[in-house]
Amino acid sequence: MTDEIQTENVQEQTEQTEHTEQAAEAEIVPEYTLDDFVSGERPYEVVYVQRTNPFAHERAKYQMEQRAQKVGFKNFKAFYKQYCESRERVAKNDLQYITNPTEFSGQPLQLEGGKWKCTDGGVVGFDGSGECIACHHPIMPIEVLENIDTGEEKLRIAYRKRGVWREIVVSKTVLFNSRKITDLAASGIDVTSESAKLLVAYLQDMENLNLRELPLRKSVGRMGYVSGGFAPYVDGLVFDGEAAYAPIYKAIRAHGDYEKWLSCVKKLRGESVIAKIVIAASFASVLVQPLGALPFFVHLWGVDSGTGKTVGLMAAASVWGSPALGEYIQTFNSTQVSNERTAAFLNSLPLMMDELQLSKDSRGRSNFSVYQLAQGVGRGRGNKYGGIDSTPTWGNTIITTGESPLVGGAAGAGAVNRVIDIECRADTKVVTDGISASATLKQNYGFAGQYFVARVQKPQVLTQAREIFNDYFAELCKSDTTEKQAMAAAMILTADLLAEAEIFGGESPLRAADIAPFLARKSEVSAGERGYKFLCDWVVINSKRFAMSEENGGEVYGVIENGVAFIIRAKFTAACEQQGYDPRSTLSWLKVNHKILTRGKHLTRGRRINGLNVECIAMPMPDAEAEATQAGNVEPF
Repeated sequence: MTDEIQTENVQEQTEQTEHTEQAAEAEIVPEYTLDDFVSGERPYEVVYVQRTNPFAHERAKYQMEQRAQKVGFKNFKAFYKQYCESRERVAKNDLQYITNPTEFSGQPLQLEGGKWKCTDGGVVGFDGSGECIACHHPIMPIEVLENIDTGEEKLRIAYRKRGVWREIVVSKTVLFNSRKITDLAASGIDVTSESAKLLVAYLQDMENLNLRELPLRKSVGRMGYVSGGFAPYVDGLVFDGEAAYAPIYKAIRAHGDYEKWLSCVKKLRGESVIAKIVIAASFASVLVQPLGALPFFVHLWGVDSGTGKTVGLMAAASVWGSPALGEYIQTFNSTQVSNERTAAFLNSLPLMMDELQLSKDSRGRSNFSVYQLAQGVGRGRGNKYGGIDSTPTWGNTIITTGESPLVGGAAGAGAVNRVIDIECRADTKVVTDGISASATLKQNYGFAGQYFVARVQKPQVLTQAREIFNDYFAELCKSDTTEKQAMAAAMILTADLLAEAEIFGGESPLRAADIAPFLARKSEVSAGERGYKFLCDWVVINSKRFAMSEENGGEVYGVIENGVAFIIRAKFTAACEQQGYDPRSTLSWLKVNHKILTRGKHLTRGRRINGLNVECIAMPMPDAEAEATQAGNVEPF
């Protein structure tokens, strides 16, 4: 008898469960319209009632999402999350103070409207004369962002145009200023000089009336080291920077298969020392600031096509994000101000630029300034509102490509010092199979950088990095290169050794001997040495103008006597300036290094040319200087 009762109870419970599930299924089956999802609450309520049964709840969410997609509504999950949060706040009596709720269809939040009537027709206020329209379409703040660097607060504004909700992050200095808020018209927000004051008043009221409802989140307008970690790898950190940098920000992410990326990059590193160097330079960027180093360039150049310069740059970019041109990788088709701001945005991440020739003018001269970027500090600038913008700073590596060297022969020593120029020829390709490598890198990227940053932020790894860097730096300083060149090379070697140990397996790290051939010698860095060699060539090229001859067309640059070129001072100055050398600094270097004959404290000597006395720079030509020195008959220079 007892068994029969238990059997009946089980059957009854089973029937009740089946009935409940059938009821839930029947509730979800109706074909809701797009308007039901956008303007109504019934679809969300049907799912919400299932929350006490986790399995039934998940199944209901999935089924309703499918219904939503059928009618073209893609935001069911986000709307349902907001619905759940609002129901929970109502249950806690958190929304009892709302007396005039916003009534925008599909609104991200429900806020207290205060004296403002907020409907799909827009935002309407009231003054002594009646209604006044602040905005003709739905608009509301949905989030407060506080910048962790500056403390500046911005608001994320949601607004609906043509049936679609959009979002924009705007500083309060713009939103709460009637003269500046009109700039938002460019983003499609309905604001004019007439309605500006009303819109400012509305937005101020909405923030003040909804301090509990508007979530406060930490934000950052740049990449790199920040308080609490490294952006963009800090959980909960929101990007509030300029819209122009949003594509780069979105490009810095992991995508695809890590093992495919690793296999591809290992192959590239095994085939080419240049590929090793450029990939290591990408990792080295995040060591520049912690190790107290200076920004530096690695430039791949060569006139031969198909050497893999651009693919090598893509491999370096794939460490951090999407290597597609125009996403992470930029071009030289930009202004110096733009380059500074991009470097400041990336901050600790490498700046990558392709095709140097895009920066050249009609005369073939590059407008790109190495020295300004290598300083790590931008120019102080005023803004259109009468204030001064914050001075941009950065500390990273800058990896570039082009058909010619990055710095010309007349570049200052500071610029030459900061660039590791690597010529890529047909017999020294960066990448042998560029098509295959490019395809793989475009589909798999962004894993290694995040892992590498996490490792180097550990105190013990950073201490190890300092020791490695110091050892490499000391070794490189013993060679015929400058300290700045040695510093850049030591950064690359340190990063490569750490990346080998942490990522690539530690099989074959770069050695100092691998990078030494690409470092500039001290004589190559010296602007004075390069200026002297230019002047020697210039005298030879213009030798006819140093003789009394009809062939010089009556134009005389000086005379040559006993192997000494007496260059008229004005011609010396003009030749230096035309080539880009500073005449005074060049002349000073010539005197200090005993490359000219002087007269006491004077840097010139008088000479009679065409019967007239004129001051000249007396520069012994190399052969004559050597012979005179050996004979011991040259007075002290």
